[in-house]
Amino acid sequence: MINYIWFFLILISIVVSALNGKLDVINQSIMTDAQEGVTFGISLIGIMAMWMGLIKIAEKSGLLRTIGKIITPITSFLFPNIPKNHPAMSSIVMNMVTNMFGAGNSATAIGIKAMEEMNTLNRDKRKATNDMCMFLVINMSSIQLIPITVLKLRADAGSANPTEIIGTTLIATLVSTVIGVLTAKILQRGR
Repeated sequence: MINYIWFFLILISIVVSALNGKLDVINQSIMTDAQEGVTFGISLIGIMAMWMGLIKIAEKSGLLRTIGKIITPITSFLFPNIPKNHPAMSSIVMNMVTNMFGAGNSATAIGIKAMEEMNTLNRDKRKATNDMCMFLVINMSSIQLIPITVLKLRADAGSANPTEIIGTTLIATLVSTVIGVLTAKILQRGR
């Protein structure tokens, strides 16, 4: 569905530009934005490689397992239908930790793995379970302790103090996560 929406938006912009005699603006924009997209993607490789490496080290050292034990009461409340030692739970914890440190792009692969593991518990593969929906809410709102990607963008843009947003980011993401979890729990009870 989203592909149709994007196609429709692009088609409308081309038609409107043609009617206004501004097709050269679209061509210029395509060339400039494509180049900026590639440059931005390449600039994130270093951060993503570092975080993926740190997460792997944390996993191998047992740190993620320890964090998982600490947050077991929270994950048991949030995901009541997932057995305690199921592989989905470790993927969920890894995803949450990765997101907390602002490496959302690195968390994507872990999030997909968590969804695949949760789907093994799903009786109706055509519908998401309550736990899958809750995971999606938490993954999307994600409490950010250190928003690494945003800090890098601010530093690249020449910010005098790129870290000044950490406090407000923490508050905003905490509020969004709490509201998202409460809303998901309310909707789950309504079913």
